[in-house]
Amino acid sequence: MKKLFFALSILLCFSCHNEAQSNPKQQAVINADPIEVPLENGMAKAYFASGCFWCVEAIYESVKGVEEVISGYSGGYTDNPTYELSNTGRTGHAEAVEVIYNPNIVSFSTLVDVYFGSQNPTQVMGQGPDRGSQYRSIVFYQNEAQKKTIETKKEVLAKKLESKIAAEVYPFQKFWIAEGYHQDFEKRNPNQRYVRAVSIPRLNRFKEKFPELLKEEAKH
Repeated sequence: MKKLFFALSILLCFSCHNEAQSNPKQQAVINADPIEVPLENGMAKAYFASGCFWCVEAIYESVKGVEEVISGYSGGYTDNPTYELSNTGRTGHAEAVEVIYNPNIVSFSTLVDVYFGSQNPTQVMGQGPDRGSQYRSIVFYQNEAQKKTIETKKEVLAKKLESKIAAEVYPFQKFWIAEGYHQDFEKRNPNQRYVRAVSIPRLNRFKEKFPELLKEEAKH
Protein backbone atom coordinates (compact mmCIF):
# COMPACT_ATOMS: atom_id res chain seq x y z
CA MET A 1 0.00 0.00 0.00
CA LYS A 2 2.86 2.40 0.86
CA LYS A 3 4.51 1.63 -2.49
CA LEU A 4 1.26 2.39 -4.30
CA PHE A 5 0.85 5.68 -2.43
CA PHE A 6 4.45 6.66 -3.24
CA ALA A 7 3.96 5.84 -6.92
CA LEU A 8 0.77 7.90 -7.06
CA SER A 9 2.56 10.81 -5.37
CA ILE A 10 5.34 10.70 -7.98
CA LEU A 11 2.82 10.62 -10.83
CA LEU A 12 0.97 13.58 -9.32
CA CYS A 13 4.22 15.57 -9.00
CA PHE A 14 5.15 14.96 -12.64
CA SER A 15 1.60 15.83 -13.68
CA CYS A 16 1.84 19.15 -11.83
CA HIS A 17 5.25 19.77 -13.40
CA ASN A 18 3.99 19.12 -16.92
CA GLU A 19 0.93 21.30 -16.34
CA ALA A 20 3.08 24.17 -15.09
CA GLN A 21 5.43 23.93 -18.04
CA SER A 22 2.54 23.95 -20.55
CA ASN A 23 0.68 26.83 -18.87
CA PRO A 24 1.01 29.93 -21.11
CA LYS A 25 1.05 32.24 -18.09
CA GLN A 26 3.86 30.23 -16.49
CA GLN A 27 5.76 30.15 -19.76
CA ALA A 28 5.55 33.94 -19.93
CA VAL A 29 7.22 34.11 -16.51
CA ILE A 30 9.94 31.65 -17.54
CA ASN A 31 10.65 33.53 -20.79
CA ALA A 32 10.58 37.05 -19.34
CA ASP A 33 13.62 39.31 -19.12
CA PRO A 34 15.15 39.23 -15.63
CA ILE A 35 14.80 42.20 -13.31
CA GLU A 36 17.99 43.21 -11.53
CA VAL A 37 17.61 44.41 -7.95
CA PRO A 38 20.01 47.29 -7.20
CA LEU A 39 22.32 47.32 -4.20
CA GLU A 40 20.92 49.06 -1.16
CA ASN A 41 23.38 50.29 1.47
CA GLY A 42 25.93 47.96 -0.06
CA MET A 43 23.66 44.94 0.31
CA ALA A 44 22.59 42.69 -2.55
CA LYS A 45 19.54 40.42 -2.80
CA ALA A 46 19.16 36.89 -4.13
CA TYR A 47 16.11 34.65 -4.44
CA PHE A 48 15.71 30.90 -3.99
CA ALA A 49 12.89 28.35 -3.70
CA SER A 50 13.70 24.99 -2.13
CA GLY A 51 10.70 23.48 -0.38
CA CYS A 52 9.29 24.90 2.84
CA PHE A 53 10.48 28.47 3.31
CA TRP A 54 10.76 27.98 7.08
CA CYS A 55 13.61 25.57 6.41
CA VAL A 56 15.33 27.62 3.72
CA GLU A 57 15.15 30.86 5.71
CA ALA A 58 16.90 29.24 8.69
CA ILE A 59 19.64 27.79 6.50
CA TYR A 60 20.54 31.05 4.79
CA GLU A 61 20.37 32.99 8.05
CA SER A 62 23.18 30.79 9.38
CA VAL A 63 25.56 31.80 6.56
CA LYS A 64 28.33 34.39 7.06
CA GLY A 65 27.67 37.57 5.12
CA VAL A 66 23.89 37.14 5.09
CA GLU A 67 22.23 40.08 6.80
CA GLU A 68 18.60 38.99 6.68
CA VAL A 69 16.33 36.41 5.06
CA ILE A 70 12.64 36.98 4.31
CA SER A 71 10.08 34.29 3.50
CA GLY A 72 7.68 34.82 0.63
CA TYR A 73 6.48 33.71 -2.78
CA SER A 74 7.97 33.99 -6.26
CA GLY A 75 7.98 32.40 -9.70
CA GLY A 76 4.26 32.67 -10.38
CA TYR A 77 1.85 34.69 -12.48
CA THR A 78 -0.68 36.02 -9.96
CA ASP A 79 -0.55 39.18 -7.88
CA ASN A 80 -0.64 39.25 -4.08
CA PRO A 81 -0.29 35.49 -3.47
CA THR A 82 -1.11 34.20 -0.01
CA TYR A 83 -0.14 31.02 1.82
CA GLU A 84 -3.60 29.55 1.24
CA LEU A 85 -3.66 30.45 -2.46
CA SER A 86 -0.14 29.24 -3.18
CA ASN A 87 -0.97 25.92 -1.55
CA THR A 88 -3.62 25.29 -4.22
CA GLY A 89 -0.86 25.13 -6.84
CA ARG A 90 -2.87 27.48 -9.06
CA THR A 91 -0.84 30.65 -8.64
CA GLY A 92 2.38 29.39 -10.21
CA HIS A 93 4.29 30.65 -7.17
CA ALA A 94 6.66 28.63 -5.04
CA GLU A 95 7.55 29.27 -1.42
CA ALA A 96 10.76 31.29 -1.71
CA VAL A 97 13.19 33.40 0.27
CA GLU A 98 14.79 36.77 -0.29
CA VAL A 99 18.41 36.64 0.89
CA ILE A 100 19.88 40.04 1.76
CA TYR A 101 23.66 39.69 1.81
CA ASN A 102 26.96 41.53 1.78
CA PRO A 103 28.67 40.68 -1.55
CA ASN A 104 32.02 41.63 -0.03
CA ILE A 105 31.69 38.74 2.41
CA VAL A 106 29.70 36.09 0.57
CA SER A 107 29.31 35.77 -3.19
CA PHE A 108 26.25 34.87 -5.23
CA SER A 109 28.18 31.80 -6.37
CA THR A 110 28.54 30.63 -2.76
CA LEU A 111 24.85 31.23 -2.11
CA VAL A 112 24.10 28.93 -5.04
CA ASP A 113 26.39 26.31 -3.48
CA VAL A 114 24.40 26.67 -0.26
CA TYR A 115 21.21 26.21 -2.28
CA PHE A 116 22.23 22.96 -3.96
CA GLY A 117 24.05 21.68 -0.88
CA SER A 118 21.13 22.10 1.51
CA GLN A 119 18.48 20.07 -0.31
CA ASN A 120 17.83 16.87 -2.20
CA PRO A 121 18.65 18.28 -5.66
CA THR A 122 17.03 15.40 -7.53
CA GLN A 123 13.59 15.56 -5.86
CA VAL A 124 10.96 16.81 -8.29
CA MET A 125 8.17 19.13 -7.15
CA GLY A 126 9.04 19.21 -3.48
CA GLN A 127 11.50 18.67 -0.68
CA GLY A 128 11.23 15.89 1.87
CA PRO A 129 7.61 15.40 2.91
CA ASP A 130 6.44 18.60 1.21
CA ARG A 131 5.07 17.84 -2.26
CA GLY A 132 3.51 20.06 -4.91
CA SER A 133 4.38 22.90 -7.26
CA GLN A 134 4.42 25.38 -4.37
CA TYR A 135 7.41 23.46 -2.95
CA ARG A 136 9.34 23.04 -6.18
CA SER A 137 12.98 24.06 -6.47
CA ILE A 138 13.73 27.26 -8.39
CA VAL A 139 16.91 29.34 -8.59
CA PHE A 140 16.27 32.90 -9.73
CA TYR A 141 18.78 34.92 -11.75
CA GLN A 142 18.90 38.69 -12.21
CA ASN A 143 21.40 38.87 -15.06
CA GLU A 144 23.21 36.65 -17.54
CA ALA A 145 26.26 36.22 -15.29
CA GLN A 146 24.08 34.79 -12.51
CA LYS A 147 22.26 32.55 -15.00
CA LYS A 148 25.55 31.14 -16.25
CA THR A 149 26.74 30.53 -12.68
CA ILE A 150 23.56 28.62 -11.83
CA GLU A 151 23.51 26.55 -15.01
CA THR A 152 27.21 25.66 -14.75
CA LYS A 153 26.84 24.47 -11.14
CA LYS A 154 23.69 22.57 -12.08
CA GLU A 155 25.50 20.76 -14.90
CA VAL A 156 28.48 19.88 -12.69
CA LEU A 157 26.17 18.52 -9.99
CA ALA A 158 24.19 16.46 -12.53
CA LYS A 159 27.41 14.80 -13.72
CA LYS A 160 28.57 14.19 -10.16
CA LEU A 161 25.29 12.59 -9.11
CA GLU A 162 24.68 10.99 -12.50
CA SER A 163 21.11 12.20 -12.25
CA LYS A 164 18.90 15.00 -13.50
CA ILE A 165 18.77 18.03 -11.20
CA ALA A 166 15.21 19.09 -10.43
CA ALA A 167 15.83 22.81 -9.84
CA GLU A 168 14.30 25.12 -12.41
CA VAL A 169 16.11 28.30 -13.46
CA TYR A 170 13.86 31.37 -13.69
CA PRO A 171 14.47 35.04 -14.46
CA PHE A 172 13.67 37.01 -11.34
CA GLN A 173 10.50 39.09 -11.66
CA LYS A 174 8.99 39.87 -8.27
CA PHE A 175 9.10 38.67 -4.69
CA TRP A 176 5.98 38.80 -2.55
CA ILE A 177 6.58 38.87 1.22
CA ALA A 178 4.72 36.16 3.13
CA GLU A 179 2.44 36.68 6.07
CA GLY A 180 4.10 37.88 9.28
CA TYR A 181 3.69 34.64 11.18
CA HIS A 182 5.93 32.86 8.64
CA GLN A 183 8.92 35.15 9.28
CA ASP A 184 11.62 33.60 11.49
CA PHE A 185 9.19 30.74 12.09
CA GLU A 186 11.80 28.13 12.97
CA LYS A 187 13.61 30.48 15.34
CA ARG A 188 10.40 31.48 17.12
CA ASN A 189 8.86 28.00 17.21
CA PRO A 190 11.68 25.52 17.97
CA ASN A 191 9.31 23.01 19.54
CA GLN A 192 6.70 23.00 16.78
CA ARG A 193 6.24 19.46 15.44
CA TYR A 194 7.25 20.13 11.82
CA VAL A 195 10.19 22.29 12.89
CA ARG A 196 11.53 19.54 15.16
CA ALA A 197 10.96 16.74 12.66
CA VAL A 198 11.97 18.42 9.40
CA SER A 199 13.37 21.96 9.67
CA ILE A 200 15.96 21.54 12.41
CA PRO A 201 17.35 18.24 11.04
CA ARG A 202 17.68 19.84 7.60
CA LEU A 203 19.51 22.82 9.09
CA ASN A 204 21.83 20.55 11.07
CA ARG A 205 22.69 18.52 7.97
CA PHE A 206 23.65 21.75 6.23
CA LYS A 207 25.80 22.86 9.18
CA GLU A 208 27.67 19.56 9.19
CA LYS A 209 28.30 19.83 5.46
CA PHE A 210 29.44 23.48 5.34
CA PRO A 211 30.96 24.43 8.72
CA GLU A 212 33.29 26.95 7.05
CA LEU A 213 30.32 29.03 5.87
CA LEU A 214 28.64 29.41 9.24
CA LYS A 215 28.33 32.51 11.40
CA GLU A 216 29.91 32.08 14.82
CA GLU A 217 26.56 32.02 16.59
CA ALA A 218 25.27 29.36 14.19
CA LYS A 219 28.07 26.93 15.08
CA HIS A 220 26.62 26.26 18.52
